[in-house]
Amino acid sequence: MFDILMYLFENYIHSEAEVMVDHDVLTDELTRAGFHSDEIYKALAWLEKLAELQNTDTHPYLTKVTGTSVRIYTADEMQRLDPECRGFLMFLEQVNLLDVTTREMVIDRVMELETKDLYLDDLKWVVLMVLFNVPGHESAYSQMEDLIFDEQPDGPLH
Repeated sequence: MFDILMYLFENYIHSEAEVMVDHDVLTDELTRAGFHSDEIYKALAWLEKLAELQNTDTHPYLTKVTGTSVRIYTADEMQRLDPECRGFLMFLEQVNLLDVTTREMVIDRVMELETKDLYLDDLKWVVLMVLFNVPGHESAYSQMEDLIFDEQPDGPLH
């Protein structure tokens, strides 16, 4: 499912191509690209739930909070988000790329991914997808995009 999300993000959203609204056309294209229909429907449902998270009336735990907060992760969340991922989320909050609401949206979407192994790079893409879909976070999206694409390779530069 994550591969489909990445495919959609890179081919439609990130490339600034026109986003198709017709699910049937999109499903046909994804099938031609080699994805299985079960995974396609799961990925499209994941994206629909992301869009729904913007409505805080539907998800009362995503209310706007001001000031600082401490996030206590559940056992399931700690299993999915290793210390490196949790530290990265904290870093993004400290540099104001994520606020409490967007952090919770990221965690919600991560927990819905059907993967046992979530790597830091995967988390970065989820953060990017969330920021792209939340109005008013264009600057944070742009900065996160820079963080992902301008990373320096490991090791010394010569």
